[in-house]
Amino acid sequence: MFTLIHTSDEFIVISKKAGVSFHGDDTAMSLDDAIRAQLGITELYALHRLDNLTSGLLVFARTRAAVRELAAQFRLRQIEKFYLAIGGSHPKKKQGLVMGDMKKGRNGTWILAHTHARPAITRFYSTSLQPGLRLYLVRLYTGRTHQIRVALKSVSAPVLGDTQYCKKIPVGIEPDRGYLHSYALAFTLGGVRYKFINPPDEGRYFLSTEFKEALARLGEDPWTLKWPGRMESH
Repeated sequence: MFTLIHTSDEFIVISKKAGVSFHGDDTAMSLDDAIRAQLGITELYALHRLDNLTSGLLVFARTRAAVRELAAQFRLRQIEKFYLAIGGSHPKKKQGLVMGDMKKGRNGTWILAHTHARPAITRFYSTSLQPGLRLYLVRLYTGRTHQIRVALKSVSAPVLGDTQYCKKIPVGIEPDRGYLHSYALAFTLGGVRYKFINPPDEGRYFLSTEFKEALARLGEDPWTLKWPGRMESH
């Protein structure tokens, strides 16, 4: 269900496997219960979540003091979060800003609106991966449900393997997972800055030589890229 990336007395960081439900179901325990059981931890607090299809980094607090400090940073958009996605090769734009209110669509989906009352804010870079596919490096400035999935669909590059938003798969491409991964995050706790980078370790297109070359072109450390200053939602 997960791989342990970092542990301390105040928090832990794990990498969730693709396809794992955060909340669990009739056949599997919830992710936080699995962490408690495997690591022998009794006090554990979830601070954010990932969709079932999404793999990668999650941080959990281990003390109430850490909960207060980290939750405040999430609320104030001070946690830096970067994702990797594989999607269509012909987006409406190859990099830039996607911003708009998110409204409920049909069958549990969301739609990006043209209004900006409480907008979801996403920025991305991309590069060619292979015929039919591009690699997207995405930064979240807000944390809405399905935000990246909706943002990439809005530029005609839905996440490969996302059965809710990606209805057309390029010829010759056979997705074996949803290709969205929580790649890097940074935060400050107790005056100490922590930064984590965790490349994906599952999925044939994430493990390909072409992916490694594409990520190297984008920059394996997302903090080396130029990201505009933090943007506030109203």
